Amino acid sequence: MLVGKPPPRPLQSKGTLPLLWRRPQPELSMKPNPLPWNQLRVFPLTTRKSLTSVDDILVHPASAPPGVEEALRQPIVECAAHIREARARGAGVILMYGAHLLRNGAPLILAQLMERGWLTHVATNGAGTIHDWEYSWLGRSTESVRENVATGSFGAWEETGRTLHVALMAGALHGDGYGAALGRFIHEDGVSLPAPEDLRAAIASNPSHALTSARADLLRAMETQGIPGGNYSLDHRWKQASILAAAYRLGVPATVHPGIGYDIIANHPMFSGSVIGRAGELDFRLFGDSVETLEGGVLLSVGSAIMAPQVFEKSLSCVNNLRLGGGRDIVRGHKIYVVDLQEGGGWDWSQGEPPKTNPAYYLRFNKSFARMGGDLHYLQCDNRTFVHHLLHTLEG
Repeated sequence: MLVGKPPPRPLQSKGTLPLLWRRPQPELSMKPNPLPWNQLRVFPLTTRKSLTSVDDILVHPASAPPGVEEALRQPIVECAAHIREARARGAGVILMYGAHLLRNGAPLILAQLMERGWLTHVATNGAGTIHDWEYSWLGRSTESVRENVATGSFGAWEETGRTLHVALMAGALHGDGYGAALGRFIHEDGVSLPAPEDLRAAIASNPSHALTSARADLLRAMETQGIPGGNYSLDHRWKQASILAAAYRLGVPATVHPGIGYDIIANHPMFSGSVIGRAGELDFRLFGDSVETLEGGVLLSVGSAIMAPQVFEKSLSCVNNLRLGGGRDIVRGHKIYVVDLQEGGGWDWSQGEPPKTNPAYYLRFNKSFARMGGDLHYLQCDNRTFVHHLLHTLEG
């Protein structure tokens, strides 16, 4: 008999259950073991060779934007017109952006767009929050992946991992999602943490409370990482470089849509999927509240090839689900502007989705948005250049 081949099925009398063939069990030594995260070494962020600084990249909104070709100027003018119309009727204008918009120095431009009421919601990925906080606290950010992965130091920065986890854990106790928690932390230069004994008492007295898991995560971190209760203060000397702090200050919803293991805060002994997931879950639901306002509104996806299309399509489906369940029509009449440096595949995306035989079909950052019911426009443009021109056009 060949090894691994199931034996012939024995004869059975009527009414008996068949014997189940069981695969050979693997050796115990083959069982995967999670890495011992508590043994990770982390290093002071101030010792890292950072590749960009606030002083070098930050662009003032009043400065003249770089020149663009006429073929690009007209779509920007049309986008601005759609935004004006949307805001005049009270519809939402959502900006979903990738981390490069920060690294390219656009925070002050976005702050002015929010302050003037042109943007009603901003959303980013986890990487966007890393640069947001590092610029606001250290004035520098970004590192060499090639050099630092080889030494095991990539992402292993004490203050970045610790601070973002503390901000999210403290924010959860206030009902804040990822974006509001970090924006509040930067704007207010820290948080006030409850005493460990108070957390224990709250957990013991009402284990089924909605905040019990958040309290338990914070308590565990305080005990294992030696974090005392009381004021947890950090001076953010460059907070003008923080989009999230500006959004919090101006009362504009800011959401973050992270992936577990996507961001460098995973390379830290405090890494907690439950903390990140809890904050991201709330932000996904809050994002849906803004998608609800997109009837006749505008969605801007700037430099986000993965997060923006993936999050938007799920959120829009949820919103339409609830609308139809309540006897309402789905979201209609919205405009979608996707901005990226990549070529659009030589396809006019305003005409719909290309056939599968066309390579452009596989540009997911366009294909997904082409299926979202609105009018899609793709602009091949530097992201900072786009938002800079958009601001000047709106206020010209």
